[in-house]
Amino acid sequence: MYLITNGLIVTEETILDGYDILIQGDKIARISPRGEIKADGRTEVIDAGGGYLAPGFIDIHSDYIEHMAAPRPTSLMDFRLSLRETEKELITHGITTMFHSLSIYKSTEYKYRPIREPENVRRLLELIESSHTSKHLVRHRFHARFEIDNVVEVDNLKSYIAANKVHLVSFMDHTPGQGQYRDLEVYRATLRGYDDVTDEGIDELIRKHMSKEKLTAQGIREIAGMALEAGIAVASHDDDSLEKLDLVKGFGATISEFPITLEIARRAKEQGMYTVAGAPNVILGGSHSGNLSAAEAIREKCIDILCSDYYPASLLHAVFYLAERCGQDLADMFRLVTLHPARAVKMDHEIGSIRVGKKADLILIAMIEEDFPVITAVFVDGKLIQRTNYRDHERGNDVEEPADDRTFVEDVHFA
Repeated sequence: MYLITNGLIVTEETILDGYDILIQGDKIARISPRGEIKADGRTEVIDAGGGYLAPGFIDIHSDYIEHMAAPRPTSLMDFRLSLRETEKELITHGITTMFHSLSIYKSTEYKYRPIREPENVRRLLELIESSHTSKHLVRHRFHARFEIDNVVEVDNLKSYIAANKVHLVSFMDHTPGQGQYRDLEVYRATLRGYDDVTDEGIDELIRKHMSKEKLTAQGIREIAGMALEAGIAVASHDDDSLEKLDLVKGFGATISEFPITLEIARRAKEQGMYTVAGAPNVILGGSHSGNLSAAEAIREKCIDILCSDYYPASLLHAVFYLAERCGQDLADMFRLVTLHPARAVKMDHEIGSIRVGKKADLILIAMIEEDFPVITAVFVDGKLIQRTNYRDHERGNDVEEPADDRTFVEDVHFA
């Protein structure tokens, strides 16, 4: 058992001061005024030091595992090593549930990426699945990002869904001239950033991708129906028109990932969909593709969820950035990375908020500078899996410490 005291508790509604939390087994057992819960010899008391005690972050869209497995386009690392090292990094950023967004592409206009070959996707998928019954740190889930021109992989996707190995499905169309790349000049600039390609080569790629075969509306509806029947949430990607929103809503999609404009994000909300933006967008001050500003959309109450997309550290820092620099309510910003994503992927009965009876997926957050939050402790399923201690420079001459100012992990325990 653990008794956490002297912290600011981030609840579903507000941030509580003057309360303690008792963890018993894998659950939150009590939330009581400070001092009411008496620790016995079996209970470890943890002093939060005035920091925040928040639900563990739930990241429903991140392809970071692809970067860990293939740090260079043609350098494939051992996949087990990649998943194990990724989760060790994720907990340092407060992410306790990760939806690994593996791309099921047919081809790419960028440099060849073997990590997205069907067999490699399958291998990563199997590792994610096996993690549920082996030693692990975070909750690993599979987000199947299906590019609708990849008609040859439809049967494989269906088999993954039938085997209960998929936890979120999104449909993508990266054809130039629509969606993320509706502005062809942005598309051209993106291609030039990936490779040394001529204008003539870019024109040829555009012609090729505009004429490729795609999954029909009926085919998408069939896959979405399988997912919904299995209790799996369905998402659309890069929605750029009201007509597309109406179409994907008809397929049963309840999540709109990265709506392209504020108008589309607002319409998705009006239709009862969860809207997702990237936390890197917040920190960078806008979209790298010149699309929707996440901070602006949050101010307009048109975004429900932040995901890390490709940069896990962005979730924690976006939450505090929005509160400190954009004037948003901090409790509201925490919900963008906890309760709202949990609801969107139908996990809120167990995780996503601090409530008696829910799983004790919790993180402690300290401010080591006035505007710099860090994770100092992580609980998953009621287990304290990590503590990180920062050195106090004023004590540097009093204790034997490493000569630099890096963080060090005091202990890591696998569930």
